[in-house]
Amino acid sequence: MQVLPYGSWPSPIDARLAAAHDGRPEYVGFVGDEVWWTAPRPAENGRRTLVRRRADGTQEPVLPPPWNVRSRVVEYGGQPWAGAVREGRPLVVFVHFADQRLYVYEPGAGPEAGGEPRPLTPVSSVGGGLRWAEPQLLLDRGEVWCVLEEFTGAGPTDVRRVLAAVPLDGSAADDRAAVRELTDDSRRFVTGARLSPDGRRAAWLAWDHPLMPWEGTEVVVADVTEEGALGDARVVAGGPRESIAQVDWMRSAGDCLLYTSDRSGWWNLYRDHQPVCPRDEEFGGALWKLGQRWFAPLENGLVAVLHGRGASALGILDPQTGVLVDAAGPWTECAATLAVHGERVVTVAAGPRSAYEVVELDARTGRARVIGAAHEDAVDPAHYPEPRIRTFAGPGGRDVHAHVYPPHHPGVVAPAAELPPYVVWAHGGPTDRAPLVLDLEIAYFTSRGIGVVEVDYGGSTGYGREYRERLRGQWGVVDVEDCAAVALALAAEGVADRERLAIRGGSAGGWTAAVSLTGADVYACGTIRYPVLDLVGWATGETHDFESRYPDSLVGPLAEVPDRYAERSPVEHADRITVPFLLLQGLDDVICPPVQCERFLERLAERPAPHAYLAFEGEGHGFRQAATTVRALEAELSLYAQVFGLRPPGIPRLELVQ
Repeated sequence: MQVLPYGSWPSPIDARLAAAHDGRPEYVGFVGDEVWWTAPRPAENGRRTLVRRRADGTQEPVLPPPWNVRSRVVEYGGQPWAGAVREGRPLVVFVHFADQRLYVYEPGAGPEAGGEPRPLTPVSSVGGGLRWAEPQLLLDRGEVWCVLEEFTGAGPTDVRRVLAAVPLDGSAADDRAAVRELTDDSRRFVTGARLSPDGRRAAWLAWDHPLMPWEGTEVVVADVTEEGALGDARVVAGGPRESIAQVDWMRSAGDCLLYTSDRSGWWNLYRDHQPVCPRDEEFGGALWKLGQRWFAPLENGLVAVLHGRGASALGILDPQTGVLVDAAGPWTECAATLAVHGERVVTVAAGPRSAYEVVELDARTGRARVIGAAHEDAVDPAHYPEPRIRTFAGPGGRDVHAHVYPPHHPGVVAPAAELPPYVVWAHGGPTDRAPLVLDLEIAYFTSRGIGVVEVDYGGSTGYGREYRERLRGQWGVVDVEDCAAVALALAAEGVADRERLAIRGGSAGGWTAAVSLTGADVYACGTIRYPVLDLVGWATGETHDFESRYPDSLVGPLAEVPDRYAERSPVEHADRITVPFLLLQGLDDVICPPVQCERFLERLAERPAPHAYLAFEGEGHGFRQAATTVRALEAELSLYAQVFGLRPPGIPRLELVQ
């Protein structure tokens, strides 16, 4: 066993390897008997393709570059494709990211049959144009039912959303009037309609500003007429203090309505408004993307569910008895995507030793197996981190949940008297959480002798509504305090070096990192990725519509507490930063726009701290291109090396300015 200082350990996990494995499969679905999903392509400008798994188990990408299967509805997107079998061949509709049009495609069809993707929807030059999500193929009607997001002006909040029917024959490709609207635009946000098995009713979720979907949503049910219109729409569940994350119909038992609600304090399942399996755990989550699914009814009356507390496991629930049986396997986390076909259940799952894979469960036998995007060890798994689930005591003794990843290397240890540096990772959202899965970006640091701790600070999902609402009015306070409490606890335990603590976060986590550096005397440096930095700017038109009123609950309404917006915003206190930091930003980011970083740096110039600002062309909110990930990771490691006195081999030096 070799003895080397922390941070200087040789590692086979370089930034290029981490970048190559960035992203995960999403949006699983069935096309006939075949399983399809979207998959990341970091080396192809970060696009997402559609992957098909044939009946013989072979996998193939369906769409070559530059096709990019990704929706921009509410900017975070949603289900971007749907498929069916027509005349013995697969037929799929999908949203192309570049123009946000809906396309139809028949793989394998010759040119005479229209073998290339054909547009179904027109282009609009108004604002962000026309955008589509959650398509559903209704072949008998010759239509695709979707959520339509239509911009009515140049501003990010000049937008309307409705349910709409798009002709499958292409007649609306150049004619907006040929798109049939199924609802009016009286609700600010809607999800895709779920049709009852007999096709006579439709159900969807709706909510309005200033609420976010994890705060308050409603279930709307309407009758479907013979002409395909939606009539007599009525609210049947939910409200401003009840979050319903998903709605669907049972496939048996007389078309019972099924939804997941947090009215008990936890997202639990309800069948026709009665609890099915009441537990102090979550059967739902924060609806960041339209079409996320935490449950899926089977034809035999059972329900596939994703559930857990601070985690998400796949199970089969009998709603008659409340008996829930989990799938056996190494996975500790399931993404919010589910598809069912007969007794087959498909999701995307991962664990501490494996990245996200497409997993199929046989609901009859209980056997689960990987069927797509199978994890392959790119290096000896002995280099993977070994996480520990911890609960720390925060201010006032409140629980703070975290995942601790100590430095780990199979062939190297540090000198006995040395304590390791640690980086606190604050997740985005902030209404979200950190999944306990193999992440090569974490391994990039731990395999070099730098510890990582992911903090599910107060406000995170996965621990009930009360925990989630700790952040209500307290964003920039509770999240900052909880991250600091975890960092200082690790130092007090002798696990981390008190003088070599850092914080890192992206989006809302970038906010937490920036606020921490302006106020908390805990960290020696920090990495701030595509952050929120100016609350006033955020609340007055600098972000997209979906989150434009998010600060109402996180901080308070701007009109009522304007001083609080200034007190909390890092842009107002940039001169308080005295430690080095790295600021990373995508120039195409419309959620956390680069203007906030530029304003922050202007204020910093009055009393500059050592820093570097890296801005990336072609990147939006969250980095997708492999080259960007490589540059960002190497720059971050160089920052820690300079501040902590580390000597990682082969890392380009980041130039800090002051």
